Amino acid sequence: MPFYAVIMAGGVGKRFWPQSRKQHPKQLLKIANDYSMLRLTVERLKHLTDISKILIITNTEQENGIRAEIPELPIDNIIIEPAGKNTAPAIGLAAIHVAHRNPDAVMGIFPADHLVGDTESFVNYVNDGISAANETGGLITFGVVPTKPATGYGYIQFSDANHRVGNSYPVRTFAEKPNLETARAFLKSGDFLWNSGMFCWKAEAILSATELFIPELFDSLKNIREAIGNNVYESVLTIEWATLRSESVDYGIMEKAENVWVVKVDFPWNDVGSWDAVYDISTQRDEDGNVIQGDALLRDSSNNLVYAGGRTVAMVGIDGLIVIDTADALLIVRRDHSEEVKYIVDDLEKKNRKDLL
Repeated sequence: MPFYAVIMAGGVGKRFWPQSRKQHPKQLLKIANDYSMLRLTVERLKHLTDISKILIITNTEQENGIRAEIPELPIDNIIIEPAGKNTAPAIGLAAIHVAHRNPDAVMGIFPADHLVGDTESFVNYVNDGISAANETGGLITFGVVPTKPATGYGYIQFSDANHRVGNSYPVRTFAEKPNLETARAFLKSGDFLWNSGMFCWKAEAILSATELFIPELFDSLKNIREAIGNNVYESVLTIEWATLRSESVDYGIMEKAENVWVVKVDFPWNDVGSWDAVYDISTQRDEDGNVIQGDALLRDSSNNLVYAGGRTVAMVGIDGLIVIDTADALLIVRRDHSEEVKYIVDDLEKKNRKDLL
């Protein structure tokens, strides 16, 4: 059974402003090491399938950057969304392209900007998901065994192990990001997993689920599918896309479907959702717990993340800050407020500051 790996790479990464911009977003940044997040994702997936079966879905603004970052990717393997409509339309668009190539194919969905610490383990678990997709014909998601009561992740509750298929368990429910008390209860229960945002299913299975739960999206996808390979494809895509409402695959399909399974995975994983997450995963810290990149001088300062993009950054008597200095913008934020950086980007959009977006 052929396996296609689809990388979701259309996000802007607002929480990583000012380094992340529309034309050079988070997934193209070298956040963790000397390689971009996207390159790390592609290299992991090469252990599962050939580069000819790796697809990247993105937008026009990011297309050139992605092509430059992954030059070995076949030209037709980049799928362009006319506009961001959340994950359900994006995944549906990828599914019709996979089904057009091979109606019997299994496809995996992988965010472009996650870190996985053990590639061999990752490959084994994804193969578990592929097997489950073939055996059950259902919708497979991947849940990470939690290591702490995290409030920044959604959760998946799985059912009795007696009904599992291989390493896949029936999903009982999905839970939104909890408060700390609820997260602690989830962790104590032992039957909740972090929702990784990774999926696996037969292309036709997700399309059938889309027809059942989001019929208007399915109708548009059907029209687009019929145009693939024809010279009217771009115009049909543009027209149909303009009518679609924004919808997540979790809310629109996964939470409503019945034949849903979760692969219980246990490897080092981080969605690197903010600058504070970068601090957490960084292994190179000075004796005061500072993470420094570039020319920075710190005195009587501790537990800071500093990116000096050209100028010398000096700090005295500072604790727990994130300082990101670029050629045209300077960000200073407390580490425990790093999630709120996205609101700065929202303000810039309202002010039409395209020079900073």
